[in-house]
Amino acid sequence: MKTTAAIIIVLLLLLGVNSFYSVEDGQSALVVQFGKILRADKQPGLHAKVPLLQQVLTLDDRVLAFDGAPQRYATSDKQSINVDFFVKWRIANPEDYYRATGGDELQAGQRLSPIVSNALRSVVDAHTLQQLIAGGQSELTASTLQQSNEQVKALGIAVVDVRITGIEFPDDIKAAVYKRMQIERQQQAATIRADGKQQAETIKADADSQAQILHANGESDAEKVKGEGDAQVAQIYAQAAAQDPDFFAFYRSLEAYKQAFGDGKATIILKPDSEFLRYFDSPASVPARH
Repeated sequence: MKTTAAIIIVLLLLLGVNSFYSVEDGQSALVVQFGKILRADKQPGLHAKVPLLQQVLTLDDRVLAFDGAPQRYATSDKQSINVDFFVKWRIANPEDYYRATGGDELQAGQRLSPIVSNALRSVVDAHTLQQLIAGGQSELTASTLQQSNEQVKALGIAVVDVRITGIEFPDDIKAAVYKRMQIERQQQAATIRADGKQQAETIKADADSQAQILHANGESDAEKVKGEGDAQVAQIYAQAAAQDPDFFAFYRSLEAYKQAFGDGKATIILKPDSEFLRYFDSPASVPARH
């Protein structure tokens, strides 16, 4: 009797535990009964279900990714290229996703890969090789993304991004591609050099202008200082002359003698009665200094 009661208690506990399930952030849950979807729960938290009869399938709502197998495509001008790509996708409609794939992520990738590959093939087939080279990968991926999303709605999937990881061109085209890249880099370098030269000329012109302004201001300041100095000298001379005119005249004569005979090589021819020699003629004429 005790054993039966214990078994019943254990069964009740198992049924109680099996009556609840939890949904976390970034997840959605499908409640399925006999293969039929009853409801989808996306609200995080604890939810109830009928034990044993109902099963819960938890799905990842985050962005998923897979690498596509390298494919060979033909352009509109019949040139072959190899393209590597990878795809980012997420579950957009859990119910449709379950019906199409049984909730199996691997099966979803297997069904999604040919859809993206065919969309990429359609885009490549609509362009010439030269257009693909000139247009780059942005137009290629944008068109592939649009076409892919139009075809995966039935799978309950949304393609978030398609990225081209590599394009291998024919050997006879590679040289032309590399040459084009070289020319573009040379043009960019020439543009950068021209901009640098222009900036250097602008800086040099500004520096020359500032130097001229500083030089002009310096000369103006020098002339001003020189004029003030000359004025002070003239004032001092005038004051000295006013205090003792005779001594000032004598001093000025000495300065004139110093300039005329200072180097000892000068020869001056003057009349004996020249005013210039008046202090040589009569020592008495030298004024007394008081």
